[in-house]
Amino acid sequence: MIPAWGHEFWIDPHDFSVQAGDRIVADIRVGQTYGGSAYAYLPRNFHRFEIAAGDTVAPVKMRLGDRPALDAEAPAEGLNVIVHVTRDYDLTYDDWGSFVSFVTHKGAAWVPDAHEARGLPREDVTEVYSRHAKSLVAVGDGAGADRPVGLTVELVALANPYTDDLSAGFPVRVLYEGAPRTNAQVEIFEKDAEGEVGISTVTTDADGVAVVPVMPGHTYLLDHVVLRESDADDAMWESLWGSLTFAVPG
Repeated sequence: MIPAWGHEFWIDPHDFSVQAGDRIVADIRVGQTYGGSAYAYLPRNFHRFEIAAGDTVAPVKMRLGDRPALDAEAPAEGLNVIVHVTRDYDLTYDDWGSFVSFVTHKGAAWVPDAHEARGLPREDVTEVYSRHAKSLVAVGDGAGADRPVGLTVELVALANPYTDDLSAGFPVRVLYEGAPRTNAQVEIFEKDAEGEVGISTVTTDADGVAVVPVMPGHTYLLDHVVLRESDADDAMWESLWGSLTFAVPG
């Protein structure tokens, strides 16, 4: 089993900036430390897959099994936001230590105590999880702004990485069920031009906002996980993974 704390999910555009009239091409990836396998276009595995540009939203329609999972015309010039929400998946942890490592790594160190307070066993801890991913792609001039699109857990860019001054950092708001999530951990995966990856974290403030230090010529995967008690009969916990990818022009 891949360690639960290492299976990030993200949208990986082949180019984060394309010319007006060009196609947006992107892989859907699962892996560790900003590297992993590309998955095919399989409608049974997702609830939403679309590209939003301003008020225009275009569903992604590919052939079953296509790789890359996205190869489509941009709906409009400007900042395009790719959105992907998976179905629910089930997971059983091999041991208590793996579960504790996962929730601690994802900023939810309160979960083991809550688990025991609920009288749940340490053996065969069960979880249901889903992924809620976004990616920012500049088409043409790349002008525009990200906005909430109604994901259960969502990272919303408060600056446009392709047009704005990011010398003071890249601000992002974490939303959970539409409300800002305070004191929340955002994990940063930063990849340079040579493919080297650095990992760090920031924490949201009272408004649910975190500021991510960024460098020109680097690409970024931001990750935030919500842990909550599961309503399902066959799962003890539920995790909802939010991610956002973008590039900072060199």
